[in-house]
Amino acid sequence: MSATSVSRGSRHQLLSVQQILSQADNRQAGRPAPLPPLRLTRRGRIVLIGIPLVLLAALLLSLAGFFNAPAKASESATDLATTPTVTVTVQPGESLWGIAAGVAPERDPRDVVADIVLLNNLPAGAVFPGQQLFVPAS
Repeated sequence: MSATSVSRGSRHQLLSVQQILSQADNRQAGRPAPLPPLRLTRRGRIVLIGIPLVLLAALLLSLAGFFNAPAKASESATDLATTPTVTVTVQPGESLWGIAAGVAPERDPRDVVADIVLLNNLPAGAVFPGQQLFVPAS
């Protein structure tokens, strides 16, 4: 029995079936057939290059925000200014506006009310009788 095999050159060789099978066995026994070169599509190249670039950009923006964030209030504790305050107990019928006008008559009551709200962390402008408030001292 014989079979015709075409080699890489353009000439024909006459090989037996046993020779063809033995060549295939020798190729598989020695080492695996070499893989074809990797070919990426356009989408594959975009993914392969784009995802690391996007991650790198996100990392750089995060680091830039971290290093440029104004995190320090002061260089030392001696540079910090404290607001002098007094404690006032709210009487029945009093409002923040009345308290602000009584504590600092020389200042604009709107500014004093805003200071009282900030100092006491008030969610709204309402106060209740008996409530203790920190108010800025004059």
